[in-house]
Amino acid sequence: MPPLHQIVAVFSPVAFQWDLAYAGAGVLDKYGTPLPEYVLESIRKNKVALKGPITTPVGSGFRSVNIALRKILDLYACVRPCKTYPGVSSLYKNVDIVIIRENTEDLYIGIEFEEGTPEAAKLIKLIAETKGNAVREDSGFSLKTISETGSRRIVKFAFEYARAYQRKKVT
Repeated sequence: MPPLHQIVAVFSPVAFQWDLAYAGAGVLDKYGTPLPEYVLESIRKNKVALKGPITTPVGSGFRSVNIALRKILDLYACVRPCKTYPGVSSLYKNVDIVIIRENTEDLYIGIEFEEGTPEAAKLIKLIAETKGNAVREDSGFSLKTISETGSRRIVKFAFEYARAYQRKKVT
């Protein structure tokens, strides 16, 4: 039994039937992609995934397998609970917060133009013509897009989460 299965068996009262699916650099040669379709099918079918670290091979056409998973499966909300526990050493006491972060917009959208490409040159020219700003010729670009739709969706999620888990405040 793999170590992860042993850990889950010890801590979970529920018996699991594992559906192993692999992604990342280790599967590129076999499938021609670091994110095989069967992985996505498994996640969609099971509606749950236990994901470990994934290495995205350089030059594979993916900016990041993690970002591709977020985009393809519309995993827009990152939920990060932060809590201190009695008996566990911490710099801070009585911490019990949950951070909700939008996971598919901003730099996560993955729109990039490498320095020296015709696309980057077009952007440099467009910026100069429309904004009057000079951008250095040797610049690359990574666009941060933030939409009203995405912003409303993550705010709605945060408030719904707060209600569902009896959180007292959303800031």
